[in-house]
Amino acid sequence: MLKNIEELNGMREAGKLASEVLEMIGSFVKPGISTGELDKICNEYIIDIQKAIPANVGYRGFEKTLCTSINQVICHGIPDFNRILKNGDIMNIDVTVIKDGWHGDTSKMFLVGKTQAHNERLINITQECLYKGIEAVKPGARLGDIGHAIQTHAEKNYYSVVEEYCGHGIGKIYHDEPQILHYGLANSGQEIVEGMCFTIEPMINIGSKFTKLLSDGWTVETQDGRNSAQWEHTIYVNESGAEILTLRKEENL
Repeated sequence: MLKNIEELNGMREAGKLASEVLEMIGSFVKPGISTGELDKICNEYIIDIQKAIPANVGYRGFEKTLCTSINQVICHGIPDFNRILKNGDIMNIDVTVIKDGWHGDTSKMFLVGKTQAHNERLINITQECLYKGIEAVKPGARLGDIGHAIQTHAEKNYYSVVEEYCGHGIGKIYHDEPQILHYGLANSGQEIVEGMCFTIEPMINIGSKFTKLLSDGWTVETQDGRNSAQWEHTIYVNESGAEILTLRKEENL
C-alpha cells in the first residue's frame, strides 16, 4: 500500500522509536548479561517510556519483545534468561515498535566484548550490503536491483546470502507485500514506485547459505554452524531514492 504524507509521518514516528530502542540498549550489551534481561529492558522502555507497543509480543505465538540472534543464529533467536552473553559473541537485536498503529522495524549487530577480526569483517560487509541495497532504491528501479546489489557485494567478499528469509512491505500490517529478496537479477521483479514502504534486511553467512530451523519453531541457524550477520532498516521510497525511517544517530548517511 502506498503511503500518503500523513501515513508517512506515522511511519516516521514508529521508525524513530524503533531506532531509539537500539540506541538505548547498546550500553547494556556486554559479557555477563542475559538475552532475557535485554529483552525485559527493551519491553519496559517501549511500553513505559515510549508509550508504544512491542510488535513481536504475541505475534504468531512469539512471546518476547526482541529477536536476539547470536553467532550462528541467522534470525528469530528467542531471548532467554539462561542465555548469557560471552566475550567474543556477535549478536543481532531485531525490534519492531507499533505507534498509533504504524510499525517501525529495524535491527543492528552488536559486538560482545572483544571479538575476532573475521567476525568484525562479516558484520561490516553485511552492513555495507544493506546500504548498497538501499542505494538501489529509486522510482523506476526494480526490486531485483536491490537483491542484485546485495548479492554482488556479499559474494565479492566471499560470503553467501540467505535466501529463505527476506524483507517485506510494512505499514499498519507488520509483514505485507512485496517481498524483498536479498539476491536476484538486476532489472527484474516489480517496479519500485514512490510511496512504497518496506524493509531491507540482508542475512549474510561466512559459510554456506543453507539454513536449519530449530525445534522451537522460530530459531534459524546456519546449517554448517558458521556465523551469520544481519542489519535491517525500514525505508520509504521518495521521488529521488530512499528515506531511511529507522536511521540511528550513529549512522552517517
